[in-house]
Amino acid sequence: QVQLVESGGGLVQPGGSLRLSCAASGTIFSPYTMGWYRQAPGKQRELVARITNAGNTNYADSVKGRFTISRDNAKKMVYLQMNSLQPEDTAVYYCKLTTIIPRSNDYWGQGTQVTVSS
Repeated sequence: QVQLVESGGGLVQPGGSLRLSCAASGTIFSPYTMGWYRQAPGKQRELVARITNAGNTNYADSVKGRFTISRDNAKKMVYLQMNSLQPEDTAVYYCKLTTIIPRSNDYWGQGTQVTVSS
């Protein structure tokens, strides 16, 4: 069974930075994609950034130039460096892992709260 555990959320002032981490455990066959999603109160969950096994990335327009996603395949970790945080970045951030082998499956973490406020 694949499990994902996020960490690194918290309260930060506008303009500040946070680094989220997500640790995957269990039997996971490469290749797989990892990503970060977020859900603000009253809104739908949305993609923030994702990264393929080969390191190809894509970002939501709202975070381009401010957030950076990276991964460590050996450790089965994915990270999200968030800079220049704004109040509109406040949300619960979820880690997602998508496998292809032996079948296409999505796995989600429990989420970590990020609050940007003065």
